[in-house]
Amino acid sequence: MDIGFVLAQSITQALGVTAIIYCLAAIGLNIQFGYTGLLNFGQVAFVTVGAYSIGVVVVTMGLSLWLAIPIALLASVILALILGIPTLRLRADYLAIVTIAASELLRLVVRSIALRDIFGGVNGINGKIGEQFHALNPLPAEFVTPYLTFSRQDAWVVLVGWVIIAIISFGVWLLVRSPWGRVVRGIREDEYAVVSLGKNVFVYKMQALILGGMVGAMGGIIWAIAKQSVQPDTFVPDVTFFTYTILLLGGAARIFGPIVGAILFWFLLAGVGEFLSQAIQAGWIDFLKPTDVGPIRFILVGIGLMSLMIFRPQGIFGDKRELALDGR
Repeated sequence: MDIGFVLAQSITQALGVTAIIYCLAAIGLNIQFGYTGLLNFGQVAFVTVGAYSIGVVVVTMGLSLWLAIPIALLASVILALILGIPTLRLRADYLAIVTIAASELLRLVVRSIALRDIFGGVNGINGKIGEQFHALNPLPAEFVTPYLTFSRQDAWVVLVGWVIIAIISFGVWLLVRSPWGRVVRGIREDEYAVVSLGKNVFVYKMQALILGGMVGAMGGIIWAIAKQSVQPDTFVPDVTFFTYTILLLGGAARIFGPIVGAILFWFLLAGVGEFLSQAIQAGWIDFLKPTDVGPIRFILVGIGLMSLMIFRPQGIFGDKRELALDGR
């Protein structure tokens, strides 16, 4: 067994494009759930809006990528308003129900035959979605990442992606230490106490939902640019629940929680999968088949996460008090 190769693959996935996408989705969810206490079970809807907005504007409409990015962010704001206006004045579970339903409704809409000319139907949108972005790649044509297995194109996306994460995380750090951040934390703890101080709780909740949705949409934008393809059946509810796992693993209401959670989650998932594959090839566990690797790695990682929730439910950096939502 080549342990070095297993580690290389694990680190590549932990720092790669998929980890960046989920990290951005988790940062957005951290603003909504971690700091404000909003139960958004449809974060994948914002990722979908970001990805499909880029695909539609660039491929279907033939416009510039640089015009598509603000349009995608604006679309995420509109989605947040549609979801938030009827639900944020009600109990927390209403938002949870509406968001998970909306995410599935959105997926069915973009894969529908009636709108195939716009969204591509079940085949999605394929083409040179990120061509303008990749044209700016300063890395040399013969670029090779030492030890890791990034292509030149992926390395450019990874570099820009982590810079974006750093900038957004710094912005979140400033926000949560501002008066606005103290208000949303107060809403999470006891929104009636915040109302008694004369604050408009609905407006603050809406702002948190919009901000978190825009960050989630950034994950969708990177998804479309990096993969040069947008497929409807990749935007399933699992994306949201993986995002929650990442957030809780790193620690809710912590700046570094989503970042560390995303890195660890994909490191473990890729590492366990690669280790099992090589162990089967080496004959160490010949009672398993290569097709068993996928389900087993999720089972093993799931057991590990269950153990974490039992012995340290607040995650690596979190605090138990951050998970004690008011829930009203």
